[in-house]
Amino acid sequence: MTFLWWDNQGWTYLGGYNKRKKDRRQTLRAKWLTQELLHLGSAFIKLGQLLSARPDVLPKGWIVELASLQDKVPPFDFVKAQEILEKELGPRCKEIIDIQQTPLGAASLAQVHRGCLKSGRQVVFKIQRPGLETFFRLDLEIMQEVASLFQKNKSWSEGRDWIGMAKECQRVLLRELDFQIEAEFAARFRQQFLEDPAIQIPGVVWELTTKKVICLDYLPGIKINDQKALAQQGINPSKIAEIGASSYLKQLIEFGFFHADPHPGNLAVSADGSLIYYDFGMMGTISQRLRERLGEMVRLAAIKDASALVEQLQEAGLIAKGIDAGPVRRLVRVMLQEMLTPPFSANIMDKLSGDLYELVYGKPFRLPVELIFVMRALSTFEGVGRTLDPSFNLISITKPYLISLMSSTNSNPNDLINEIGRQMGELGSKAVGLPKRLDESLERLEQGDLQLQIRLGESDRQLRRMINAQQSMGQSILIGCLGIAAALLGSSNQPSFAIIPILGAVPVSMGWIKLQLKMRRDERLERIQDSNK
Repeated sequence: MTFLWWDNQGWTYLGGYNKRKKDRRQTLRAKWLTQELLHLGSAFIKLGQLLSARPDVLPKGWIVELASLQDKVPPFDFVKAQEILEKELGPRCKEIIDIQQTPLGAASLAQVHRGCLKSGRQVVFKIQRPGLETFFRLDLEIMQEVASLFQKNKSWSEGRDWIGMAKECQRVLLRELDFQIEAEFAARFRQQFLEDPAIQIPGVVWELTTKKVICLDYLPGIKINDQKALAQQGINPSKIAEIGASSYLKQLIEFGFFHADPHPGNLAVSADGSLIYYDFGMMGTISQRLRERLGEMVRLAAIKDASALVEQLQEAGLIAKGIDAGPVRRLVRVMLQEMLTPPFSANIMDKLSGDLYELVYGKPFRLPVELIFVMRALSTFEGVGRTLDPSFNLISITKPYLISLMSSTNSNPNDLINEIGRQMGELGSKAVGLPKRLDESLERLEQGDLQLQIRLGESDRQLRRMINAQQSMGQSILIGCLGIAAALLGSSNQPSFAIIPILGAVPVSMGWIKLQLKMRRDERLERIQDSNK
């Protein structure tokens, strides 16, 4: 975090600040962090993989580098893999007639070897890294301590529940250590898509599955981000992105059980163009209530109802309550109008006007613990979708699917009648309350309590400048006076008394420095706004 603060200060760059220098420094920082996580071990590698899908925590350059942890994890020796197989399976090892020494892939918790059984069944064995659990639990305890330190710092903890996130990550990651639980997850996930030919999930070989070994059917496929191989097979990447988006809506809204780690290493495409899911250690569940809320959010986004969407986001805890929702509502409205498809139009900053300051420094957005892995899965798949198709748009793709999904879930006539009744009730309550609201407004107007608020971006900007300049001048005068007092006392008969004004000047000087940094940050933000007008 200190590095992030340091890199954002223009005066730390020799020869002056520019974007190229900042990107180069951030790349070096990210490479260093990636190597350190690799050296620290499995739990920290997993943490890096989790952070690689959190652009709200780390800058883009760091996210790109940390994403390489999905492929950079070194494998362990095949001899150790054989020892684990023999210890876990015992006499059942006789069912294996062939197993490849070179792993198909290595991850932070395990590595995968292809094999063949006596029955001719082609399978893969996912074998847990030796001695993993002891060190893994120790690493997770250290993470809890680090999260506590972050939470104590007000500037880092505002809007973020680091302790809650650490506990949720610990709960999910510890569950990954038991491959029997993963086997149950894989079977349940496969059951959800048995009737969907566009989705493939490997079956579980239960007799060769233990706590540290899981045996699954071998389903070969092209890595989802291998554009060249997909083109050679004549597979349309946009179609794959659409299949994935539809499958995620089913997982989140229809089933409430979803794949929480859809990075490119866990997704592939079969020769016939169907989507293959791998690795079921990190799965998420959501309650019926939250599923309904997510469905409502997607519906409101699809019909571009910004006001109702902001209300739903507040109810879900994604936006803080008790704030001025105007700037957030305007942001959501602009985003929906732009259909969430970058690059945004050149005048998007102008549309937000003075609200940009409140959005950046007001920090209205939150991430509740219960939604960590939902948001992680969606943001990760959003990135995968954009590698497949630069014009990938999750909202526009899901809109027609959502209509059919709502039709299927409301197929019961009673449900349809209840929904109509609910909407009529809401309409009726609003209509009944309208005269009262008008009467209250007229009464406030008569009493002089009704205020008209006009938002003038440039006026607000000038007012902030004047306040900051006045505060800076006052602090400068106070520091100067304290300095003169220290000099006079230092030359007196009691020079030791000079320490008193010096100690008094320290907090004032720190406040002055902080104010100067804030003023420079505001100037940079204003330049960005002006350049986009």
